[in-house]
Amino acid sequence: MIKVLAIDDEPLALQQLVAYIKKIPFFELVAQCQSALEAREVMDREPVDAIFCDINMPDLSGMEFVRQLPVRPIIVFTTAYSEYAIEGYKVDAVDYLLKPFGFADFQRAALKVRKSLTPSPSPKEEAGVEDSIFVKTDYKTVRISLSDIRYVEGMSEYLKLYLDSQPKPVITLLSMKKMEEFLPQNFMRIHRSYIVNLDKVQEVNKNRVILGPAVSQPAGTDDVYLPIGDNYKEQFNDYLSTRFLGK
Repeated sequence: MIKVLAIDDEPLALQQLVAYIKKIPFFELVAQCQSALEAREVMDREPVDAIFCDINMPDLSGMEFVRQLPVRPIIVFTTAYSEYAIEGYKVDAVDYLLKPFGFADFQRAALKVRKSLTPSPSPKEEAGVEDSIFVKTDYKTVRISLSDIRYVEGMSEYLKLYLDSQPKPVITLLSMKKMEEFLPQNFMRIHRSYIVNLDKVQEVNKNRVILGPAVSQPAGTDDVYLPIGDNYKEQFNDYLSTRFLGK
């Protein structure tokens, strides 16, 4: 969870900011402050990963407050004055929200905050993930396009790879952990026994994801229902929140 501090001297604006923060599943509100001086006291006691801070405040402006911080968290400025935008970026703010802003704008800023706090990519990610893999099956080695994979099912020491291009799964001797480590970011483990290609998800219903029939399946074939395990709900809900439009 990303620990967030909200600062605004206007009570209604602060109330709205706090409401938005609480809607973001990967945010944890540390405190809400009506002045930079109050925020400084909070930061002396509590670790903070990110700050949503109004600029135009009495006693100590948000800009001066940020400049004085010995160690800066991720900063998002909020203000009604557009002329502060350039100044905001001079102190390396990741975003600037012009009041009045809606939840969609706030959500985009929240995603920038999370991206800024994401660890550096691994060498594999830096080099770029290949668009296909080779697996051993039936005494031969076959190439499988990653975009062809609908989902992966774990079966003890074996995996079943369900593809769009053929009705029967490819069975290979491999662990879920190994497969999960290799697959790119559009694949997610949603259950101890399932990894799903997020691009193939058609619907989410309660604790299940629903995939339509594979391209290779005959007309009238039933949809595929995959359970979302309790240990994977938070990660999956975080993914949904980044693409969810509406209240």
